[in-house]
Amino acid sequence: MKKLSSVMLASAALLSVAGCNDKPATEAESATKAEMTAEMAAKAAMINSPEVFNQSYNSINGEQLAEHVKVLASDKFAGRAPSSIGETLTLEYLTEQFKALGLVPGNGDSFLQQVPLVSIEASTDMALSIGGKDYKFKEDMVMSSSRITELSELKDSELVFVGYGVNAPEYNWNDYEGLDVKGKTVVMLVNDPGFATKNPELFNGEAMTYYGRWTYKYEEASRQGAEGAIIIHETAPASYGWNVVKNSWTGAQFGFQRDDNNMGRIAVEGWITSEVATELFNKAGLNFAEAKMAAAKGSYHVDMGDLTASVTVKNTIKKSVSNNFIATLPGTKKSDEHIIYSAHWDHLGTDTALDGDQIYNGAVDNATGTAALIEVAEAFTKLDVKPERSITFLAVTAEEQGLLGSKFYAANPVIPANKTVANINMDALGVNGKSADVAVYGLGQSELDNYLTKAAEKQGRVISGDPRPAAGIYYRSDHFAFANIGIPALYAKSGAQPADEATAKLREMLDPKLKKCYHNLCDEYSDEWDLSGAVQDMQAFFEVGYELSSENVWPKWSESSEFKRQ
Repeated sequence: MKKLSSVMLASAALLSVAGCNDKPATEAESATKAEMTAEMAAKAAMINSPEVFNQSYNSINGEQLAEHVKVLASDKFAGRAPSSIGETLTLEYLTEQFKALGLVPGNGDSFLQQVPLVSIEASTDMALSIGGKDYKFKEDMVMSSSRITELSELKDSELVFVGYGVNAPEYNWNDYEGLDVKGKTVVMLVNDPGFATKNPELFNGEAMTYYGRWTYKYEEASRQGAEGAIIIHETAPASYGWNVVKNSWTGAQFGFQRDDNNMGRIAVEGWITSEVATELFNKAGLNFAEAKMAAAKGSYHVDMGDLTASVTVKNTIKKSVSNNFIATLPGTKKSDEHIIYSAHWDHLGTDTALDGDQIYNGAVDNATGTAALIEVAEAFTKLDVKPERSITFLAVTAEEQGLLGSKFYAANPVIPANKTVANINMDALGVNGKSADVAVYGLGQSELDNYLTKAAEKQGRVISGDPRPAAGIYYRSDHFAFANIGIPALYAKSGAQPADEATAKLREMLDPKLKKCYHNLCDEYSDEWDLSGAVQDMQAFFEVGYELSSENVWPKWSESSEFKRQ
C-alpha cells in the first residue's frame, strides 16, 4: 500500500512537471519520460490497490471460520486421531477446500507428506508398586513406554530424586553430576528452576525453557542411562491439571518408526501426582517440600532410601503412516521463496473405554487453527496481484503426540530452510471475543514481532508478551520445529485484555469452561463463542505474510534469541 502511494505520487509529480514546462521537449527527453512513466505504471500494476487489499483482508470472517470448525470438530471426524478415519476425512476436507481455492499441491504433485508413525498403547491393567503399595493407573499415576516392544517393565528399580532432571552446561547446572543412574528410576520435578525461584538470572526466570519440558526430561534420562523416569505433576509449574495428564498420556501414543525400535529410550516413563510424591518422600525419610527447595538452589540429587519401583507395561503396537498436508499459492516472481502458515490438524481421537461421550472433538484445539489456514488462504486468492513469494499452508499431524508432524517436516523439509522466509503458526485461536492486545509467545525472538506490531496497531491493538511464561508455550507448538532449524517463527493470539466491558463479561462466563475443556471431551463447538478476536488475529497474520511476500528482506533473529538461521 505504501509502495503504491509512492508510485502514484511520483507519477503525479512527473505529469505536473511535464504539464508546466512550456519549453518543447526534445525527442530524447520525451523518450526518457515515456520510459519512466511506463516503468512506474508497471510497478503500480505489481501492487494491489488499498481497496483490493482491504477486500481480501475483510474477506476473513467468523461465519466461514465457524462453518469449517463445525465440520472438522464434528463427531463424524471422531477426534481426528492420526492414522484413523478422522485423519482420512480431515485430509479429504482440506484437499477439497484448497483445490477449490485454486492452490496447488505443495509436495510435488501431492498435497500430502507421509509421516511413518508407530502407535503404542499401554494396557490399563497395570499397577506401580513402590514401598509395599500399589498405585492405581490414571488415579495416582500414568505409566507408558516409547520402546516399540510389547512388554516394558521395571523390576525393583532403585529410586533417586534428581531435582529438575536437567543437564545444562550453559547454566552451570547438572542434576546428574557424579551420579550413575544405570538400572535406576529417576524421579524429577516438572518445569525448571527459574520458575520455582522467579529469579530472572536463573535459566529464563519464570518463563519456561526447553529444559522444563517433559519431552526433554525423558530424553535426558535416556541419555544418562536410566531404566525409568517419573515426573511429579504439580498444576502450577506444569500449567495444566492432572486431568490433562491422564487424558493425554493414556490411550494410543504415537512416535516415529525407528530402526532401533526406540530401545535407546528409558524402559518406562510416566507421571505421578504430587500427593503420591509426598507419600513416597515420607517413606524415604525425606520431606518433599524441603527437597523441592534444595532442588531449586543448584544441581541436586538424593537417593530415596531403599525404595524401589516395579511396573509392567503391556503394549499393543501398530505401525502406520500418517500425513502432513501441504498446499501452495505459487509466487509470481520468487516462487522458490516461501512464507509458511502452519497449524496442526490432529487431536486426541476417541476413547472407547469411556461411558457416554467418547470423542475428543478438539474444536478449539485445533479445529480453529486448521480452519484458519483455509480462511487466510482464501484471502490471498482474492488479491488482484498475487504475491511475489509463494505462500504455503502446512497442516501437520501428531502435534498432540509431541510435535511429531512438524518435527518430521523439519527433518525432511519439502521447502529448504534457506528458502523459507518465515513461519506463522496458528494453534487454538481465541473464541472469547476481541482483545485490546495480541499476546506474542516468545516475544523478542525475531523481527517478525515488528511486522505483527504494525498490523496490530492498524487494528487499534498493542503487542503484549506471553501471558503464561511458566507454561513454556513457545516450545509446545509446531513453530518450535521451524525455529529449531533456524527459520524465524511467529506464534501469537488474542491476549488477556478484553477490548470492552461486554467482552469482559463474556469471558467471566466462558473462560472457566474453556480452561476446563482443554484436552477434554467438552472441547466442542459452541454457539456461545465469539470469534471476532480470532478474525482480527487471522487478519493480522494475513497482513504479516502479505508484507513479507513482496519484500526482499529475510527476518532476523534477535541477538538474545537461542535460535539462529542456519
